[in-house]
Amino acid sequence: MAPNRTKKNKNKKGRYGVAEIKTLGNDLLSSASNINNLPLLLNFVNPSSPPHHLLESLLSLHSFFLPLLPTLPSSSSHAADAKESEHQSHFIYNAWLRSKFDELVKSLLEVLVSPRQQHEEQEAVKEVVLDTLMEFVKVANGGRFHSAIYHRFLHSIVHSESSVEFLVDLLTAKYFKYIDVRYFTLISLKKLATTLKGKRSISENADAADASQLSSSTERVIHNIYYTISRVPPFENSDNTSDLEMWSRSENEHKQPCGDVNADDKQVKPEKHNNSVLSAAKIAKKMKLKFTQAWLSFLRLPLPLDVYKEVLVNLHQVVIPHLSNPVIDFLTRSYDIGGVVSVMALSSLFILMTQYGLEYPNFYEKLYVLLVPSIFMAKHRARFFQVKLS
Repeated sequence: MAPNRTKKNKNKKGRYGVAEIKTLGNDLLSSASNINNLPLLLNFVNPSSPPHHLLESLLSLHSFFLPLLPTLPSSSSHAADAKESEHQSHFIYNAWLRSKFDELVKSLLEVLVSPRQQHEEQEAVKEVVLDTLMEFVKVANGGRFHSAIYHRFLHSIVHSESSVEFLVDLLTAKYFKYIDVRYFTLISLKKLATTLKGKRSISENADAADASQLSSSTERVIHNIYYTISRVPPFENSDNTSDLEMWSRSENEHKQPCGDVNADDKQVKPEKHNNSVLSAAKIAKKMKLKFTQAWLSFLRLPLPLDVYKEVLVNLHQVVIPHLSNPVIDFLTRSYDIGGVVSVMALSSLFILMTQYGLEYPNFYEKLYVLLVPSIFMAKHRARFFQVKLS
């Protein structure tokens, strides 16, 4: 009977047009008695749905869930909690709603990273989906930034098998101006890089075929992490209050972007928020720490050569000035590699020596070792001579 029922549901779904989906949504929003429309609408949020069907369904689902999210139990709630509730049926209903919301988030993430969603019309769909997801990040944790949902989003980006450039560029243009978005982006990227580094030992113990597949997958993830982290603007000390604007709060509430990727999916009483107010100086210190931790975790990864070179080209100007602890180990290791990689590491290493007091006794000895004919052909030879003549 189950296969026949599945086939019947698929046929029924195929008969829905935009007008019918809109009616399903209007009925759901108008009366709780139409709650069975919720699973039907969720069926249309998937990469294979026609764009107009997906958007019409998402419009209703967004309107349905947004006001409910602060009252729903967390996804980590246990069934045992229902026994302690004075309103067991109400709890069970809310737990079911939460499961449907989690299902919606999962579907939205699949749409965002789907290789089928690449042409112009589908990119417009992705923008709407991203905006919807970020609205959930804003309100689903009682007014605080929902870092658990946001971490799932970044995890989907860095592990995507299709291009994520459009998505990351969209995130950069629309949301990286908010300090809490940048803060939790850095936290998540650090965690993702650390987790990836831990998987290296698995690939080293795998057979040749599996190791090759793991290596290819790792390189793709590293490229995606780099494309994302290199677009997170560092925090600048400024008297401009717009630099402290938060996505999850009004711009007049300059509070600590607090939370943990594993733990902040919990309700926090509003009255406690008043204890989180931070000065711009303290926010700058915390942001600099997260910026440093994220970059150091990334630089410990086995970077592909093209990423390695691009990092070295930009490190001394874009990254080092904003780190709480200069990346000495990475640069000295890069310099010791030799050849063009050593040349590319020169500028950053020289800045650390002259501006940060780094002691590197063999610097000039290694500098002159690089004086070989091939160095005059290198793309970055100008930096070599600039340092040599300093």
